[in-house]
Amino acid sequence: MSKVLVISGHTDLSDSVANKKILEILEERVEGAEIVRLDSLYPDYKIDVNAEQERLVNADTIVLQFPMFWYSLPSILERWMEETFVHGFAHGSTGDKLKGKKLIASVTTGAPEEMYTKEGAMGHTVEDFLLSVRATCNLCGMEYGGIVSTGGVSYALRNEPGMMDELVKKAEEHAEKLIAQL
Repeated sequence: MSKVLVISGHTDLSDSVANKKILEILEERVEGAEIVRLDSLYPDYKIDVNAEQERLVNADTIVLQFPMFWYSLPSILERWMEETFVHGFAHGSTGDKLKGKKLIASVTTGAPEEMYTKEGAMGHTVEDFLLSVRATCNLCGMEYGGIVSTGGVSYALRNEPGMMDELVKKAEEHAEKLIAQL
């Protein structure tokens, strides 16, 4: 398997069920995977650009693991991308450091999956909302590895009787789909 870099973009992983479980499974099952927890590494959002770019250069496959917030990436993940995927490094006439690397978006949503359809309450698919990920791959010459998405894993459900087991089960299924896509 290629060298896998997983960037956890959850803004408070300590308060997560699904994203935390997905990362635990990846650590156990994906040999040599590097897991970067942005929330604990950069609680002040001051990204160590050199260190992060070095991680990117050394990876073959990059996984962005995050919960969808307001139909987009969480703020810390947006900040990380803004500062690391810069002109001259990731794109532009001299920016070829990410060229040929595979990027996968691994996404959880609090709302159930059926809400993320053209006919559902959101009126769009998860893929529609994350078009920026595909566009980033195009700009940077990366291979778009697609999106692995699981809905209905709102952390609020953990307080409902019997729901914790369901959240963990969905996270485990998500991790299995993601590993298969690697």
